[in-house]
Amino acid sequence: MSDKRSPLADIIGLMRIEDPGREELTARCVELTHAVYPHHQVHGQYCTIHEYVECPPELTYDYLRQGHHLEEWTCSLRDFAPTGIPGLWVGRDRIEEDTRIYCRVVANPEAMTVDYHCSWDQGEKLWMIYLMRVLPALDVLGRPGSVIVWTNCRHPYYDVNPHPELAPRPDRPWVGDYWDLFYAGHTLEMNNLKAILEHRHRNGLPIGIPAPGTGRTP
Repeated sequence: MSDKRSPLADIIGLMRIEDPGREELTARCVELTHAVYPHHQVHGQYCTIHEYVECPPELTYDYLRQGHHLEEWTCSLRDFAPTGIPGLWVGRDRIEEDTRIYCRVVANPEAMTVDYHCSWDQGEKLWMIYLMRVLPALDVLGRPGSVIVWTNCRHPYYDVNPHPELAPRPDRPWVGDYWDLFYAGHTLEMNNLKAILEHRHRNGLPIGIPAPGTGRTP
């Protein structure tokens, strides 16, 4: 006699329509749906924002993958220059005085993902990772343009600076002190990104700007 027991039977906590059933599954979804959510529940461990942009996805991706454009659309990242290590760049995060930020861009043209691997003060372990994906809006919204999805995960180093000895001064605030403002700050930056891309596309201008210096693409 064959054993038809589900391979999922021993996994505790699953909610599937087969068990406990449609009514209880629906009731659980209603229970999890609220009119108001605490900030820590929505943004405590992850920070995700998204935006529609009236600019073709290929052009949007191409703009994002060129790291020197961070100096245009971010609120505070400026003055990137090569470190001497291929692909690794260092700039200033002007949100705090004399703070260096290191950055490496990891991009995938097929999936149109652009990940900025960054860190304050040192470039050996790039643990601040800004994950971005460009979606063709025609596929997901039924209209031309792009949808940009941007996610940050709360790495433990946001809570504790792993290299306090590298800070420019002992009283310099740490990047993790700003975590509760990430959603608001990244929303401002996404608005910048949208405004730049839409303005240039609408007016027939080149989407990107020439990289300063020779081969400067952080």
